[in-house]
Amino acid sequence: MTINSLATGQVETARAPRSRGMSDLAIRNLFIIPTIAFLILFNIFPLIYSLGYSFTDFRASTNEPARFVGLQNYRDLLSDPFIWQNFTITAKYVIISVTGQVVVGFGVALLLNRPIPLKGLLTTLLLLPMMLSMAVVGLFWKLLYDPSFGIINYAFGLGNFEWLANPRMALYAIAIADIWMWAPFVMLLSLAGLSAVPKHLYEAAAIDRAGPLYTFFRITLPLVAPILMIAIIFRTMEAFKTFDIAYILASQPTTEVISIRLYKMAFQQWQTGVSSAFAYIVLIMVLAITNIYVKYLNKVKER
Repeated sequence: MTINSLATGQVETARAPRSRGMSDLAIRNLFIIPTIAFLILFNIFPLIYSLGYSFTDFRASTNEPARFVGLQNYRDLLSDPFIWQNFTITAKYVIISVTGQVVVGFGVALLLNRPIPLKGLLTTLLLLPMMLSMAVVGLFWKLLYDPSFGIINYAFGLGNFEWLANPRMALYAIAIADIWMWAPFVMLLSLAGLSAVPKHLYEAAAIDRAGPLYTFFRITLPLVAPILMIAIIFRTMEAFKTFDIAYILASQPTTEVISIRLYKMAFQQWQTGVSSAFAYIVLIMVLAITNIYVKYLNKVKER
């Protein structure tokens, strides 16, 4: 056997596995290209399509063609006092809901961040509300708030108090249900942050005879603050889009958040062009608030 034949055999042996299988680039493209196509088809294309409708006078319930009106839809919405009332209600709801979720979730995480019996089982049980459907949670809390046989009035001795029919209490009632459902999300992230705090910092604080408040505000809270900010960002974005719980629990002017107003405008009044503009106004506001949070998060990380 000659040297050339041996070299040829070695080259063919080296090429054999590559010819039988797909290259890394081909495998990557096989997974990435369908995903990108799916996102463009179901996410980006509807965004661009609805953006075009936001500049038109169009109703999906009629066969009339869309009539271009420029920025008139945006002007009408921004000058409508009822729209600003919806934004005020939504802002109030977001503040109550997100604040409650952070306080309750972080507080429960502090209680669980220690050796306790059946800690894993207890944590799993506390995460159950987050795994339920929002429609199921809304119906569940509607039964709890029922003035005739609801357990909440019975537990607090409130008689036949109308939680959801009371204009002043309805929004708070919806926020309580949302806190019950999503505080476990904050708790889960907080537990991850608390478990990552170096133990030697607490040992050094104990040697220096630092009190619990000093340890909390100087060690625990600064190190967990980035995780809390991430939780606040996610929950604020979701709270602005709240629809299911608010729509199921109560339907009155004091609980009409922007998502319910958008739903009525788009699918009950069939103002397709105006509702598309309204949706983009909400999108811009959420992006602006999220950008503020992200900037503050970067400052917290730099400390």
